[in-house]
Amino acid sequence: MTYPTTIDENAPVIADHTIRIAAPLERVWQLHTGIRFWPVWQSAITEARLDVPLAPGATFHWETAGLSIDSTVYAVDSADASHRILWGGPAHGITGVHEWTFAEDGDGVVVRTRESWAGAPVDADRDSLAAALDDSLSTWLDALKKAAE
Repeated sequence: MTYPTTIDENAPVIADHTIRIAAPLERVWQLHTGIRFWPVWQSAITEARLDVPLAPGATFHWETAGLSIDSTVYAVDSADASHRILWGGPAHGITGVHEWTFAEDGDGVVVRTRESWAGAPVDADRDSLAAALDDSLSTWLDALKKAAE
């Protein structure tokens, strides 16, 4: 199966956020990729489950904002000074692709998240969904920072 290698740069909604976290790369990476523990540090996520090892092709289930989502991991890269994960899939008529990168920065890590949304619901209400995605990613990054620091 062929998976996306990045977000959909032509999607009608794209969000891009960056934050610096004063914590070691491995700590931040473990928090972020420990999917079943997401509800512990992210109040917006009520359930998260990954029943197989985290690798391309793995699918995880999670619930947020009353929505049930199944995401497929497209790529996982963990080089010495940087890490990356890409996942996505269809949910409620929206095709989302979500990329996270983690790069060492002195005594911390710079986390960047980019996500694209496309589909009929996005076409019907682009501005509201763009705002919702921006808010969601900002909240996620803030929660990750708080949990890691």
